[in-house]
Amino acid sequence: MANVVVIGAQWGDEGKGKITDLLSKSADVVVRYQGGVNAGHTVVVQGQTFKLHLIPSGILYPTTECIIGSGTVIDPKVLLGELDQLEKLGVSSENLLISETAHVTMPYHLMIDAAAEEQRGSHKIGTTKRGIGPTYADKSERTGIRVVDLMDAEGLRDQLTWTIEYKNVILEKLYNLPPLDPNAVIDEYLGYAERLRPHVVDSSLRISQAVRQRRNILFEGAQGTLLDLDHGTYPYVTSSNPVSGGACVGAGVGPTIIDRVIGVAKAYTTRVGEGPFPTELLGDVGEALCDRGAEFGTTTGRKRRCGWFDAVIGRYAVRINGLDCLAITKLDVLDDLDEIKVCTAYEIDGQQVRDFPSNARVFARCQPIYKTLPGWKQDTSHCRSLDDLPRQALDYLKFLAELMEVPIAIVSLGASRDQTIIVEDPIHGPKRALLYTNGAVETAQ
Repeated sequence: MANVVVIGAQWGDEGKGKITDLLSKSADVVVRYQGGVNAGHTVVVQGQTFKLHLIPSGILYPTTECIIGSGTVIDPKVLLGELDQLEKLGVSSENLLISETAHVTMPYHLMIDAAAEEQRGSHKIGTTKRGIGPTYADKSERTGIRVVDLMDAEGLRDQLTWTIEYKNVILEKLYNLPPLDPNAVIDEYLGYAERLRPHVVDSSLRISQAVRQRRNILFEGAQGTLLDLDHGTYPYVTSSNPVSGGACVGAGVGPTIIDRVIGVAKAYTTRVGEGPFPTELLGDVGEALCDRGAEFGTTTGRKRRCGWFDAVIGRYAVRINGLDCLAITKLDVLDDLDEIKVCTAYEIDGQQVRDFPSNARVFARCQPIYKTLPGWKQDTSHCRSLDDLPRQALDYLKFLAELMEVPIAIVSLGASRDQTIIVEDPIHGPKRALLYTNGAVETAQ
């Protein structure tokens, strides 16, 4: 039995959906513990593409129990649309469970999110405008609507009547937007409630029971470490805690049940939205990475900014999350390059630093210090073991493992499930791992 947390080790969009899907095969329960519809996981199975936003990737395995935990925020309209789409593709939602204490995204959250971002002008933070920040803000302000509230028609009507009157003042006076009709919103969300009711449970209790039964549990994070509200590149962050510690709060479990934490990172770096990005490539190489890697957001369709692998934020992710191992994705995107650069440190005002700075203004002044490695100029998408990889590709992986002082357990070389090298199974234990020893990385047989 193993309870494993999967997190993003960069700015999100690292390919966590595929890695979670792969590990879900060995999991009995998959728990999504934070974020909302601002996240997007793309999974390709036998040529069929599934784009998931709220539903855990484990839903594609018919016997896996999938739980949307209390740390998430749920837009019922989007969730039901996702369920309908999966049903059309022949995927059952029978095993989907929803935490009764998860908070609900309401229409006024979306309106305020979009209007506030527009009002920021040149200071915009790159929100997806999906209402996530305002939903979490109401949660902290203790004026939020939870899933359990949707199940109580009389209580919901009483609570929303007052809340919408209050939000209408903000919409009209602050943002010059039309007011919402409380009765129309209430009726709409009571309709959603009836469809969701069969899935609603006490998720913390359900997970606790799974722990006692010694079932394998996979905790699935959204976004990435550098988007964490407390530990990311603030203010260009999300409104929740994607780091591994967020799994305990968002799922309602204690830290002693977590056995392993696996971080997912691309073989290069991407970022969507605003904020500093030291290794960003603005020329032909950046465009080539974007085109070959199909770097467009699952949720918004926004073009992702691309750059070289940044080991400074990689080491930071290892430290903040307590990573046991890494999954490196999209290695194949680098196949055509003559040379590949890796940022090993920053230069700030003439000083070399190896650690991530907390001050956003300082971070914006960071200049990357690169180590240049030779490319391999070979197609790796067909490789299924480390022995299949070109020597330069294997050297590249070893160099990343050495820089971050953490083993690489999985290497992904394409979108499909089978385009993967499983070096070490994080749930069932080691087979063969990339190790670092006294500064040197070697392959352990």
